[in-house]
Amino acid sequence: MRVSDLDADNLDDDQRRVYDAIVTGPRATVPAPLRIWLHSAELADRAQSLGAFCRYGTTLPPRLSELAILTVAAYWRANYEWQVHAPIAASEGLSPAIIEAIRIGEAPQFADAEAEVVHAYAAQLLNERAVSEAVSDRAKAVLGERAVVELVGVLGYYTLISMTIVGFDVDPLDGELPFPPA
Repeated sequence: MRVSDLDADNLDDDQRRVYDAIVTGPRATVPAPLRIWLHSAELADRAQSLGAFCRYGTTLPPRLSELAILTVAAYWRANYEWQVHAPIAASEGLSPAIIEAIRIGEAPQFADAEAEVVHAYAAQLLNERAVSEAVSDRAKAVLGERAVVELVGVLGYYTLISMTIVGFDVDPLDGELPFPPA
């Protein structure tokens, strides 16, 4: 299902307020999922605020946040999200081999405990809808409790983003499909 794209020049007052908050914030642009949310200004406002924190404000280093985001994007086969975040993940230090392994659903080989535990936690939560005590304990030991709580927030927010992309059939950025239809 697609929804109509909103014309930035024809927004109502609530939509305009949220739109302006997004473009003057750290994103500086209104990406496709947020444009969809603008159909409900209150949803867009609350979600974009959470998203700004999840993307720019957690205690997780950017490479770990991007690793979590890619894990969610691959789980949902959200082409647009993958195309946005795979280059960012690479620029933050994730190797092409790790990025490709996540994309094709193979187990990545990590050189550091932080990345390994972020991926293990995220993959287990997404795929099994639970996290084992062993993985949870390891995540808390390696990352700290606050970072694990924030990791779950990142996973939840990017699940919302990915569901929006998939649910509203958001076009990939360049026509290529990192996740072709099954």
